[in-house]
Amino acid sequence: MGSRAATTATATIAAVTVVWVSWAAVAADASVSRGGGGREREEVEYDGRALIIEGERRMLFSGSIHYPRSTPSMWPSLITKAKEGGLDVIQTYVFWNVHEPIIGQYNFEGRYDLVRFIKEVHAQGLYVSLRIGPFVESEWKYGGFPFWLHDVPGITFRCDNEPFKWHMERFVTKIVDMMKSEELYYPQGGPIIISQIENEYQMVEPAFHQRGPPYVRWAASMAVALQTGVPWMMCKQNDAPDPVINSCNGLICGETFVGPNSPNKPSLWTENWTTKYLVYGKEAKFRSAEDIAFATALFIAKKNGSFVNYYMYHGGTNFGRSASSFVTTGYYDHAPLDEYGLIWQPTWAHLGKLHAAIKLSSEPLLWGTYTNQSFSQFQEAHIFQTNSGKCIAFLVNFNKHQIAAIKFRNTTFELPAKSISVLLNCRNETFNTAKVTAQNGTRSAKIVDHLKNAERWKVFSEEIASIRNAEFTTNQLLEQMSTTKDATDYLWYSVSYNHTPFSGQELLQVESRAHVLHAFVNNEFVGSVHGSHHGPPLIVLDTPIPLVQGQNNISLLSVMVGSPDSGAYLERRFAGLRSVGLVGEKEQIYSDKGSENAEWRSIKNSTNKPLMWYKTTFDAPHGDDPVALNLSSMGKGEVWINGESIGRYWVSFKASNGQPSQSLYHVPRSFLKDKQNLLILFEEIGGDPVEITVNTMSVTRVCSRVSETSTPSVFSKSKQPSVHLHCQEGKRIEAIEFASYGNSFGDCEGHGVGSCHSNSSKSVVEKACVGKFSCSISVTSSMFGGDPCPGTEKSLFVVASCS
Repeated sequence: MGSRAATTATATIAAVTVVWVSWAAVAADASVSRGGGGREREEVEYDGRALIIEGERRMLFSGSIHYPRSTPSMWPSLITKAKEGGLDVIQTYVFWNVHEPIIGQYNFEGRYDLVRFIKEVHAQGLYVSLRIGPFVESEWKYGGFPFWLHDVPGITFRCDNEPFKWHMERFVTKIVDMMKSEELYYPQGGPIIISQIENEYQMVEPAFHQRGPPYVRWAASMAVALQTGVPWMMCKQNDAPDPVINSCNGLICGETFVGPNSPNKPSLWTENWTTKYLVYGKEAKFRSAEDIAFATALFIAKKNGSFVNYYMYHGGTNFGRSASSFVTTGYYDHAPLDEYGLIWQPTWAHLGKLHAAIKLSSEPLLWGTYTNQSFSQFQEAHIFQTNSGKCIAFLVNFNKHQIAAIKFRNTTFELPAKSISVLLNCRNETFNTAKVTAQNGTRSAKIVDHLKNAERWKVFSEEIASIRNAEFTTNQLLEQMSTTKDATDYLWYSVSYNHTPFSGQELLQVESRAHVLHAFVNNEFVGSVHGSHHGPPLIVLDTPIPLVQGQNNISLLSVMVGSPDSGAYLERRFAGLRSVGLVGEKEQIYSDKGSENAEWRSIKNSTNKPLMWYKTTFDAPHGDDPVALNLSSMGKGEVWINGESIGRYWVSFKASNGQPSQSLYHVPRSFLKDKQNLLILFEEIGGDPVEITVNTMSVTRVCSRVSETSTPSVFSKSKQPSVHLHCQEGKRIEAIEFASYGNSFGDCEGHGVGSCHSNSSKSVVEKACVGKFSCSISVTSSMFGGDPCPGTEKSLFVVASCS
C-alpha cells in the first residue's frame, strides 16, 4: 500500500495494487528440496498487505519462545498455552554458540534440539518464524556468537570482512540445510513460514563506515540464494535490500515504524516487548496488559500491520552462564507465560481476546480499502472496508488522562483514557484495550523443604591464588575474556610484592573493566567492588591494606557477570584489570585460574565467608508444580542441581527498594530425581546456605471484576457480560474468598463491599464455582435475585482460591 498519513474523514486511499513476490522468481532455479515424506505446497509469498500462505493473505499473531531457555519437557505445554492464547506462530532465535561451541563440533541435543522444538510446534498446528541471525543479541552471552570466533585471524564481526562472512555463511547454510533435510520449511510440508537474517544491524551500521552497506547487501543476497521457499526479513533495517522485508522492533511500532521500504512489502513487527528484561540491582518493571494491547491494535490500525510477534511470550531461564552482562537468571518473567510456564494474568487472556476480535474482521483488514478520520489532536479512527461491505474500525484515544466521547457513524462511543475500541462491522464494540475483563492471578511460592539442618551440608574453601600455584606468568595485565575463552566467569591475577614499611598508609588501588573485583592480601580478604548494568564501564577499588615486611602475596579475583551481547566491534571489547598500584606506584601482576581440588568438610563455622563451595541433597517435591530455590540468604555465585547449572545468583545486589532483583531460582522438573538431588553452590562473597528453601510455584488465588455494561467476551456463548474464573495446572476452585455484586472496591489482595452489595453474592458464586476447574457467572441482577441498588452501575467482583 501507499502512504497512510492522517487525512480527513472523507479521504480514502486508492484500491491496493497487489504485487505478489514469488521466491521462485527472485532466485533462478529456486527449486525447494522436498523429501518423499513431506507434502508439497506453494512457496510462502507476500504483497503490500500480508504474508501469503496457500494463496491467502494471513493475519498472524506470534510469540517468542526460545528453546534453550526452557526444557524439552516444558515445550509441549508452553506451545499449547501459546496456541490457546490465540497465537498462530512461534518465533525463536537460533543460538550459534550453543550449537557450535567448538569450531566444527556441533551440539543439537537436549535443550539445544532445535529440530525437536520446531517439530513440536508443527505437531500442534502452529507456524514457525526462524530468526537465524546468526547474531541474536537477546541478552545472551556474546550476542550468540561462539567465543572461538574471536580468535579467527583478521576477523571483524558483522561487516564486510571475509573471515566473518565465511563463517557466518557456513553456519547459516548449516541451519538451512538441516531444516530442509527435516522437511521443515512450509513448501516441504513443514511449519517455517519466514526467516530472519542479521538482527538490528542499523543500530551499529554507522560504526563500520564503508564496510556496513556492502555487508547488508551481501547478507540479504546470501540468505535469499539459499532458496528456502519462504521470505526473509531484517528487523530494524530500513533499507533491507529487496526482496528481504524490513520489520520493526520496539515498544510502540504503531508510532515509530517508518513502514515497509517498498509498497510491495507488508508491515511486520518482530519484537513487541511484553515487559523489560531484568538486571541485577534493578526492580522489575511491568508492562500492563492494557498497554501491550493498545500498542498491538495501533500497529494493525495505523501501520496496516498483519504480523505481530510478542517478545517474549515466554522468557524462561538463562541457565548456566548464558545470560549477558548483569542480566538475571529469570528472563522476561512477566511475559504472558511466566518463567515457570504458568499463565500470567490478565496479560495472556486480555491479548487472547484482542486476537479473537481482530480475526473476526481479518477480511477487511487484509483486503479492504483504508480510510482514516481525525476528531481532535488526541482522537482518530482507522477504517477498513471491503466492496462487499464488510468493515472494521479502530477508534483511538491517545489522551492518557481523559475519557473521550467519540461520535462515529451516528453512534457515540465512550473510550477510556489511552485506549482503542475495535468495532466489528464498524458498529459494535467487540474489544477495548483498556477494559480488562480477564481474571487476575496471584503467583505464590510454597515452602516444601527447609534446608536448615547444618548436618546436611558440606563445605570447602576455594584456594586463593598465589604465584606458587599460578598456571603461567606474564609481565602484563591480560584481557580477561581472551584469557579464559569463556570457560569461566573468574580469573585470578596474583603478584608477590616485597614490601618495606614506611610511615604512610598503604593503599591498594585497582582499576578494572570486569564486573566484580575481590581483593586478598596474604590470603585475607581486604575488599570488593562491583559495577552495574547502567553504570560506568570502569570499576575502581581503593582500599587500605595490611602489608608485612618482606614478601606479600596480593591476589585479585576478577569476575564477569556475563559477557557483552551487542554493539559494534564486539571482538575488540576489553575486560579485566587495567591497572594495579600501591600508594600510586603501578605494579603489573599475573594471571591464574585457581585450583579446583579440595576436600569436603562440615559446614560448621564456614558460613558467610567468601569463596566457599557448599553441597547438600534434597528430595523432589511431590506433584507437578514448578520448583524454585529461594536463595535470599546467599550473596553471589552459581548453583548446580545434579550437575546442571540453573544459573548465576546475586541476591546481595539490592534494588532501590532494598530487595534482591531476584531471589527465586527456577529448577526444572526434568533436572530432578525423586530422591537425593545433589545441590552445589559456589558462593563468592558470603552467605548462609542453611536458610535456603525448596519451593513450589503456583497460582493460588484468582480474581475478576466485570461490569454489567462490559462487552461480552468474543469467546462467550452468553450474550451477557460474565465473570470467568479458571484455575491452572489441574487445580480446582477450593473456596470463594470474596464476592460482591454491587460497587465493591479493591483488588485481589485487598477488597471490600461498597455502598451497594447483594447479600446473595457469595452463595451464588460458591454454587457455580466451588470444586470446579473453571466457572462462569453472568453479571445480571436476575442472577442475584434482583437489583440491590437501582440506578447504580454495578459489577461483580470475585476472589477465589485454587488448590
